[in-house]
Amino acid sequence: MNSPPTPNSSLTPALGRVLATVSVGFVVTQLDVTIVNIALPKIGADLHANVAGLQWVVDAYTLAFAVLMLSAGSLGDRLGARRMYGFGIVLFALASLACGLALDATMLVAARAVQGIGAAAMLPNSLALLNQSYRHDPKLRARAVGLWTGAGAIAIAAGPVAGGLLIAAFGWRSIFLVNLPICAAGLLATWLWLPRPDAAREDVQTRAGNAGSGREAATETDAQPRAAAATDPRGLDLSGQCLAIVALTAFVAAVIEWRPLGLSHPLVAGGFVLAAIAAAAFIAVESRVATPMLPLTLFSKRSFSAAVLFGICVNLTYYGMVFVLSLYLQRVRGYTPLQAGLAFLPLTGGFLISNVASGWVVGRFGARVPMIVGAIIGGLGYGLLHFVDAASPLVALLLPFLLIPSGMGLAVPAMTTAVLASVEAKRAGTASAVLNTARQAGGAVGVAAFGALASAAAATQIVSGMQTATAVSVGLLVLGGLLGCLVQPHPHASAQKPDQAAQAGS
Repeated sequence: MNSPPTPNSSLTPALGRVLATVSVGFVVTQLDVTIVNIALPKIGADLHANVAGLQWVVDAYTLAFAVLMLSAGSLGDRLGARRMYGFGIVLFALASLACGLALDATMLVAARAVQGIGAAAMLPNSLALLNQSYRHDPKLRARAVGLWTGAGAIAIAAGPVAGGLLIAAFGWRSIFLVNLPICAAGLLATWLWLPRPDAAREDVQTRAGNAGSGREAATETDAQPRAAAATDPRGLDLSGQCLAIVALTAFVAAVIEWRPLGLSHPLVAGGFVLAAIAAAAFIAVESRVATPMLPLTLFSKRSFSAAVLFGICVNLTYYGMVFVLSLYLQRVRGYTPLQAGLAFLPLTGGFLISNVASGWVVGRFGARVPMIVGAIIGGLGYGLLHFVDAASPLVALLLPFLLIPSGMGLAVPAMTTAVLASVEAKRAGTASAVLNTARQAGGAVGVAAFGALASAAAATQIVSGMQTATAVSVGLLVLGGLLGCLVQPHPHASAQKPDQAAQAGS
């Protein structure tokens, strides 16, 4: 294994291979968040699943991903990020195979949940591996994380288009089976290209002994808390983890079943009660344990709380609307999966353009302005979508499909910057993990709630549900704009500098 280059070096082939390897995991986890949406009508027809069943196909993945992400990061600290990343790839591949071979909706939902576990193992540890490999050069690390983040953003936006193409050529099962060669390549690259912990430690000791510089000594010292965490039984908050799973799963289940069963049904009412009890117990536990999964003290910071709630609003609306729009395009307009996937193409283009512009806007105006402006642009897109019905021409979708991702692409990097700027540098990783967990949870709730609104079989009811969902989305993004006003214009006094902050964003 080649020794890391000296500070201020360029992107070497060895470091490029590390970046490519960890990006595989990020791309595949983000792709599977949205690629499945375009296949839902075909899955429902083949596996005889109703809309509630299709909601679970989406949410089983998102829920497992959301509630296990923080603990997976802790396990990576204890057992090794490389090991957890490789485990996640293997588990994700096996679950994808099970999805592709599913005989019924229950098997598919279960396999999707296992996919989510694999995704949770990959995502935080891919970023940890990137951080470790590039820690010698903060500017180069910021550049690498920017490329890593961009790959994930493109993957999540391109999901519906890729899904449409795959389904047209090979059927809906191909959207899961395509993960197998990708994961195989990622696992091989992990074995060959990611540095092993023993080699990394020897390299640190050699460089520290030869050079005696403060930088190498600090690197070696940084490894000591990681080793201590591996022997600290308090490092994993099992009680908090279990309560988080129960609270979020019960709430999402109650929302999904609310429409078909009614609010008075024991399963629905009981689900809401169980969710409330588990959430209260979770807060009580997290306020008392020595190493909480979710440090509640972070929420005492106004900018942090506002940015996290902003992220929930954005993901709830986007994930929920992509689910509903997939039903609208195929069940109301009668599009094939390929036609529906191509109809989503402006969403991808809007993300690409706005993500490029966001960095410049944040650098010039800070995080507050792009969050507010992004919420306004996205809300305008949902507002225009509210007037679309079964008879609307396809061109009526074009402007909303450009405005919605343009607003998100402008606001989300600013939101991440606001989170990182609101906390001390040493808590940036935890703050970023909390933000991404909250966003994934918001997405799961969005699919459950908006899917319930459009769960009827009749085209007119799907359109009515979509219009209600767009009205709710406008309201949530208005709330998001108000939350953006609460973000502090200046970073926390001990927050990391801009070239360091990028390492914690995702």
